[in-house]
Amino acid sequence: MKDSQILSAFQEPALPRRRVRAPAALVFDACKPGVVLRAVVFVEAVMTVGAMFGTADPLQWMERVALLTAGALPATLLWLLAACSVKHRMSRLGRRAHYPVGVVLGVLAGLVACALLASLGLAAEPPWLASASAGLLLSVLLVAGLVLRARGRTPAATAARLSELQARIRPHFLFNTLNSAIALVRAEPAQAEALLEDLADLFRHALADPAEAVSLAQEISLAERYLAIEQVRFGSRLRVHWSLDPAADRARLPPLLLQPLVENAVKHGVEPSPAGAEVHISSERRGATVVIKVVNTVPAGQGASGHGLALDNVRNRLGLLHDVQGQFQASLRGGVFQVRIQVPA
Repeated sequence: MKDSQILSAFQEPALPRRRVRAPAALVFDACKPGVVLRAVVFVEAVMTVGAMFGTADPLQWMERVALLTAGALPATLLWLLAACSVKHRMSRLGRRAHYPVGVVLGVLAGLVACALLASLGLAAEPPWLASASAGLLLSVLLVAGLVLRARGRTPAATAARLSELQARIRPHFLFNTLNSAIALVRAEPAQAEALLEDLADLFRHALADPAEAVSLAQEISLAERYLAIEQVRFGSRLRVHWSLDPAADRARLPPLLLQPLVENAVKHGVEPSPAGAEVHISSERRGATVVIKVVNTVPAGQGASGHGLALDNVRNRLGLLHDVQGQFQASLRGGVFQVRIQVPA
């Protein structure tokens, strides 16, 4: 491999001189099912507690809850629908504009709830001002809660990125890879070149600016690079089997999510076992969801305790991106460790 080829693998792409204003990240996204669920539960909880004031017995309290729900639930759904419909327009505004948009929609939702109760004859004297004020207060609290949750992405993503970067450049992995390349230079120069190219690609991904999400196909490509490096080191002890569904390639994942799972499979399955281990990686699209599995055999007596840090990292990052739509399961049964991830297609 020429020196220029090696250096080019680490060069950053040239930045355009003309500055383009990127869309502002949403402080809350009302289109996500998790946000819808939290908003409905929050408003209903407030209505349930509020109905306790001024009620003398449980029956009267239930009647008051039903009355408040008849107005609050449609208004909440309307707030969510309106906020979702203006999502793209909000993304073109500054972040500070997102807060008043949510509050204004809350006031309008409160007025709609009052109008609905009046039209049904459930409010003899419609409390317009009180309804608007309640809508304002609830929308402020709801937006504030969603913003606090959204801000959790930054430290979690940063910590995950540092953790994965450390894994990419940990000394023994780097030294083992370079030693393998040195051993191949004379006997198998083409294989040594491919090994160094895979190592360069791993570094390029680890040092690149993090994105919120990447495709499953990109994650699989990176995992293939990593396993190609480890295959040179372990030889026949590392037996990899792929079962990939092309229809699942477009699913979105947090960056560097699949690779640490594959690394765990090698570290806890192949390294401790003189006979090596089987590693199975599969993806399958099932309707509106995609299921991803990383399965590896483990030596007898080997537990799953060593997987904890990486698994918690993956679970937290998956929850931040997909919320309730992302599912993560890990289990050790009969000498086989399996990680199962389910995400929207």
